[in-house]
Amino acid sequence: MRQAIDIAKQALPYDVPIGCLLLGSEGQLLAQGCNQREKEHLLTGHAEILAINEASKTSQDWRLTDSTLYVTLEPCLMCAGAIFQSKISTVIFGAYDLQAGAMGSVQNLIRPDLQIIGGILEEECASLLKTFFASRREN
Repeated sequence: MRQAIDIAKQALPYDVPIGCLLLGSEGQLLAQGCNQREKEHLLTGHAEILAINEASKTSQDWRLTDSTLYVTLEPCLMCAGAIFQSKISTVIFGAYDLQAGAMGSVQNLIRPDLQIIGGILEEECASLLKTFFASRREN
């Protein structure tokens, strides 16, 4: 999760600092991503979507079975749908998203075989987001 936090910081100052890593069944890095909605003017530029797309291209398969996604914020409905469709096996996230979370907070889009672990380094992940939004309100 610390590596996902470092990746999240790459989105600054352009975008909401959310970072993501996607690891294969043997712990190898398949892909990583940070939010790029604002920087790239891309609606689907969420960290999870970018990492899933990169991993699918690299592996030449949209099925990412037996992979683990680490992300600093609970996935939204769009990202949860992509996780669901790509057959990722495990999602580990940092902060809960009480406004748009789709893996237990606001909605619950899961498969029976999908393992979800939330709240890992939650304070650190949440602090990064709080600092970002506080700076936006000041400007």
